[in-house]
Amino acid sequence: MAIRRSTTKRHGLPTIVQLRLTPAPAQADALAAAVQVCNQAATVVSRLAWHHRTFAVVELHRLAYYEVRAQLAGLGAQAAVRSIARVAGAYANRRATKKRAHIFRPHGAVPYDARLMSFNRDARTVSLWTPTGRVTLPYTGRPEDLKAIDTLPLGEADLIYRRGMWLLQIALTLPKPVVREPVGGFLGVDQGVANLAVTSDRVVLPGPALPGPVGGNGHVRTLRERRHRQRRRLQKQGTSAARRVLRRLSGREHRMMTDLNHQISKYVVREAERTGRGLALEDLQGIRSRVRAHRLQRRTLHNWAFAQQITFTRYKAARAGVAFLLVDPAYTSQACPDCGHISRANRPARGRFVCTRCGLAGHADHIAARNIATRGIAGWAVINQPHATGLPSPRRDRESKPPASTGGS
Repeated sequence: MAIRRSTTKRHGLPTIVQLRLTPAPAQADALAAAVQVCNQAATVVSRLAWHHRTFAVVELHRLAYYEVRAQLAGLGAQAAVRSIARVAGAYANRRATKKRAHIFRPHGAVPYDARLMSFNRDARTVSLWTPTGRVTLPYTGRPEDLKAIDTLPLGEADLIYRRGMWLLQIALTLPKPVVREPVGGFLGVDQGVANLAVTSDRVVLPGPALPGPVGGNGHVRTLRERRHRQRRRLQKQGTSAARRVLRRLSGREHRMMTDLNHQISKYVVREAERTGRGLALEDLQGIRSRVRAHRLQRRTLHNWAFAQQITFTRYKAARAGVAFLLVDPAYTSQACPDCGHISRANRPARGRFVCTRCGLAGHADHIAARNIATRGIAGWAVINQPHATGLPSPRRDRESKPPASTGGS
C-alpha cells in the first residue's frame, strides 16, 4: 500500500494573506512602472537563458545580471536579482520540455522580498520599491489578516494588479502544531466527478452539511454545464460585446470551485479534529493520464479539481494538528470493506456496490470512503511502527513511503 504523508517545514507552516493597497494616482503610476519593468526584465533574462541553455540560478545570474540592467533603465539591483531568480524558478517548475523561451506577461504579478519592501505595522503602511523611488502606501485587509501581519514573521510578497485594484499577497510562517495521534481512527474521503467528496460517515459534499447557495453535486454540474454552453456561444459570436461578457465572466467557475473545495476541506478537517481522527484521501496523482475517458467525458475529467481539494485539506489539517495520509487508490470502489473480496462485479452500476461474496450493499462512493479510512489506519501503523534497531521512529515532518502492497487493496 503506497502511502504519502503531508510534509511541512520544521520551523512552521506557510500561509498567504492578501492586503489591498490604496495608492494615490501618482503612486499607482509608479507601481505600474515597477510591474512593467520587472516583467520586461524577466522576459529578457528568460530569452538569454533559453539562448544559452542556462537555467540554474547561479549561472544565470552571472550571465544575465549586467546585461539586463544595461538594457532596462530604472531596474534596481535587487529587482534584477529577483527577476533572475523568478526566471530560474519558472523553468524549474515547467513540467513540459523546454521547447521555447518563457515570456512573462507585461502586467503579471511581481515578487518583492525584504530588500524591496518594508512595513510600518503601527501606521499600517508598506514601503515598496519602484523605478522612480520608494512609495509608501496604506493597506487594508481582513481583521485576521491584519493581525497575522502584526504578529507573524513575513516572507516574500507578490504585487498584483487585478480589476483596477492593487493587491499584495504576503507569505507568512505559522507556528507548527504537534500532530495528534488519531485515537479515533481515520476519516476516509472519496473524491469523484459525480460526487466531489463522500466521507466514511456517509456525508456527501457539497450537500446539506455545507452552507451556501449550492445545493448539491447535481447543482454544481448544472452550473458548470450552463457556464460551458454560455462560453461556447459567446466565443462563437466573436463580437466585441461577446468578448466584454467573456472578460466579465472569466474566472467565475474557477472561483466557485475554489470556494467549494475550501468548504469541503474545512468541513472534513473540522470533523476529524472534533472526533479525534486523522484524515485519509486517495493519492490521485497522474490519474488523468491513467484513465481512458470517452471524448464527451474528457472535459469533465480534466476540469476535475481533485488536486486543489487535496492541497486545501493537507494544509488545513497541518494547521489543526490532524494526521493526514494519502493512500493507494487501487480497487477502493471494488473491494468489500467487510470481507475484503475484490471484483469488478461488485460494481453493478456506477453508484451501487454489492459484494458478490458476502452480500454487503451500499453506495459505491461510501464503500470507497470506508476502504480509504481502513487504509489510513493501516498506513499510520506502518509509518509509526518501532524501528528494528531500536532507534526512534521516523520524524513526522518527513515523508515516509513504505513498500507498495502486492494485493491491490
